[in-house]
Amino acid sequence: MTELRTRGDVLRESRQRDSREKRAKVVSAVDSMKTTGDPITMLGVARAAGVSNWLVYQPEIKQYIEDARTSQARKVARDETGGTRASAVGLAVDLELARGEIRMLRQERDRLKEVVRRNLGQELDKAGTGDLTTRVNELLTSNQRLEDELAKVTIARDDLKQSLDAATEEVATVRMAMTQIMRDANR
Repeated sequence: MTELRTRGDVLRESRQRDSREKRAKVVSAVDSMKTTGDPITMLGVARAAGVSNWLVYQPEIKQYIEDARTSQARKVARDETGGTRASAVGLAVDLELARGEIRMLRQERDRLKEVVRRNLGQELDKAGTGDLTTRVNELLTSNQRLEDELAKVTIARDDLKQSLDAATEEVATVRMAMTQIMRDANR
């Protein structure tokens, strides 16, 4: 009888398979770079393997790459001591290549800085928009509450004004009646 696999099991197996495939790509890329004599760098391996920079810095992968770099450096040293010493032209070419790589790395650094800056700005804009939306909603609610209170106070004022007018009229009527009574009493 076969056992039923849960979604978690399927997902775990899929991630493990992807991980093994990516690690195999890194090993293959390093071996290829050793064979062709390309300089083995962390960034170069990540690009050649088509994986993230994070993966090449994992301890077992990093160790494999470092071992390959050491092996490559020893081979270059053996070649140099074997009578194939670098000439001034060769050193100038190496220097120019190194400068080109430095230039390329600086450009990539600047590009990545800009991407981070832009993403951070977008996140801040989103957070700012959310805060502004919340604040506007609070102000609208407060404004509506104040308008409702103003309407109630206006109604109360109008009622009091009518009561005052009625009381003033009543006082005037009573005064006239008192004046009339006083005149009649004095006659």
